[in-house]
Amino acid sequence: MLFTAYVAFAVLLAICMGLEFSACRAKLTGSACTNPAFLRFQLDYYQVYFLALAADWLQGPYLYKLYQHYHFLEGQIAIIYVCGFASSVLFGLVSTSLVDWLGRKKSCILFSLTYSVCCLTKLSWDYFVLVVGRILGGLSTALLFSAFEAWYVHEHVERHDFPAEWIPATFSRAAFWNNVIAIGAGVTANFFAEWLGLGPVAPFMVSIPFLMLTGIFAMKNWDENYGKKRALSKTCVDGLKCLLSDRRVLLLGTIQALFESVIYIFIFLWTPVLDPYNPPLGIVFSSFMAASMVGSSLYRIATSKRYHLQPMHILSLSVLMVFFSLFMLTFSTNPGQENPSESFLAFLLIELSCGLYFPAMGFLRRKVIPEKDQVGVMNWFRIPLNLLACLGMLILHDSDYKTGTRNMFTICSVMMVMALLAVVSLFTVVRNNAELRVPSPQGQNELSSPEL
Repeated sequence: MLFTAYVAFAVLLAICMGLEFSACRAKLTGSACTNPAFLRFQLDYYQVYFLALAADWLQGPYLYKLYQHYHFLEGQIAIIYVCGFASSVLFGLVSTSLVDWLGRKKSCILFSLTYSVCCLTKLSWDYFVLVVGRILGGLSTALLFSAFEAWYVHEHVERHDFPAEWIPATFSRAAFWNNVIAIGAGVTANFFAEWLGLGPVAPFMVSIPFLMLTGIFAMKNWDENYGKKRALSKTCVDGLKCLLSDRRVLLLGTIQALFESVIYIFIFLWTPVLDPYNPPLGIVFSSFMAASMVGSSLYRIATSKRYHLQPMHILSLSVLMVFFSLFMLTFSTNPGQENPSESFLAFLLIELSCGLYFPAMGFLRRKVIPEKDQVGVMNWFRIPLNLLACLGMLILHDSDYKTGTRNMFTICSVMMVMALLAVVSLFTVVRNNAELRVPSPQGQNELSSPEL
C-alpha cells in the first residue's frame, strides 16, 4: 500500500495540473482583475479564510487513527463520530442566526477559539474529553461554513459597493485554492505524523497556529458586520413550506441526504479499511483530495462551451459512480478476501464523484430553491443527512468489525440505488425546464457575458 499510495498521488497530481492548465477557468472582467481596491479586499478575505481552511484540512487524515492510537474500540470511536454528527445537526440549525446576531467577524474569531480548544482536547486520553472536543468540532465546522462567506458577501456589496457579478469569481477562486490547500494539508499532516514520527496527534497541534492566525488577522483586518435578525422558527417554517410545495426541492433534498450521508460514512470507514496495511494516511488523504480536484476540473470542462453537458447529467453520473464504487467495496472488504488496492481505487472513485457532485448540486440548488428560503431549506436538508449518517455509525457500533464494515457498504449501495431513483424522478420532472440548464453557447454569445 505504501508504493500504491505514492504512485496514485503522483499520477493524480499530474492529472490535476494537466487539467488546470487545459481547462477554461472562470475569469473576472478586466475592470475587476485590475481594480486595486477589489484585489486588496479579496486578499484580506483570502488570507483569513485560507488559514481557516488549512487548519480544518490538517485534521482530516489522522482523526480516526488518533482515537485508535488511544486504544478505543471501533464501536467507541463510532459513538464519538455520532456525537460530532449530532452537534452538526444542532449547531447547523442555529449557526446562521447565531452568526447574524453575534456578528460575522466575532463569529470567525469564535471559530478560531473553539477549534483551537477542540484540537487541544486531542491531547487527552479521556473518552469524555474527546467527545466534548468532537462536539466543539461540530460547532466550529458550522461557523466555518456560515460566518466567513456571510462576512464576505456583506462587505462586498454593502460596504465596498463592488458589483455583485464579481462574487462568483471570488468563490470560484476560493474553491480552487481550497482543493490545493487540502492536498497540501494531507502531505503536511503526513510529514509531522509519520516522517518526523510525532504520531497522529501532531497534525492537530500544527493546526492551532493556523487557527490563532485566523483569529488575529480577522480581528486586525476585518470590520464587523451583522445580518438581519430572523426568527429561527419562521426560517424553518418557510423552508418546510418550500420543501413540501415544490417536488423538485423535495427530490433534491432526498438526493442530498442519501448521497452525503454515504460520504460521511465513507469518511469514517476509509481509515479502518486501509490502515491494517500501513499506508501513509496523509498521502492517502492527499490522493483523495487530488481525485476530488480532478472531478471538479472535469465538471468545468464538461459544462464548458465545447462539451456543454448539463449539471443534471453530471449529477446522475456522480451518483452512479458512487454506487459502482460501493459495489466494489462490498467485495474488496469481504472477510478473508480483502483487497486493499481495490478498496483504495474505489475510495478514489468516490472522491472523484464528489468533485463532480458538489458543483452540480450547488448549481441545481441555486436554480430550484428561492434565495429567501435557502437557509431554511438547507436546515431541513441537514437533518435527514446527519440522522442517516448517525444511524450508519450506530449500526457499525453494534456489529462485528469485519462483517459490519462489509454490511455497511452493502447498505450504502442500497442507499445509492434509492438516490439514483430520486435522480431519475428529478430528471423526469425537470427535463423540459430550461432554467435548470447551462446556457447554450449561442445564448452566451448573444449576451456577451463572461462564463462564471
